[in-house]
Amino acid sequence: MNKKTIILADDDRDDIEMFCEVLETVNENMHCVCAENGDRTLKLLNEINEKPDLIFLDINMPVMNGWECLKFIKSNADYKDIPVIMISTSSYKNDMDKASDLGAVGYFVKPNDYNDLKYLLQTITSNLESGLSEALVKLQSNGAKNIFHLQKANNI
Repeated sequence: MNKKTIILADDDRDDIEMFCEVLETVNENMHCVCAENGDRTLKLLNEINEKPDLIFLDINMPVMNGWECLKFIKSNADYKDIPVIMISTSSYKNDMDKASDLGAVGYFVKPNDYNDLKYLLQTITSNLESGLSEALVKLQSNGAKNIFHLQKANNI
């Protein structure tokens, strides 16, 4: 089985460490590439040979924030079909609406609990090929408090 690539853009080292640790335990066929801001994310997209299967994009980062990066990704013909899940500590509806309007498929409120993150990443990574959007809907309908499927997104 080919390795899948996920880009995680986040400037919080602790969040990156926990995310990558969990990702390694839930799916050995995942390769996580990290960037500390949106600018570095765009550079990674140009440097890697194949498009990533998914991008987790933090909203609040220095240099280029997640909103600016998402706008660029979704306006670029080479990258617009890559699914993006916005991540934040914020659970404000306005942020979720903005993410949806800009083309993100999901919105992820950073969980503090290792097991919550493990459950969410297991479900997301096991459904990259067979229906990420449906997996997000199922997670939300099953009561997952940290993940939201964004209805307006039409890129998946």
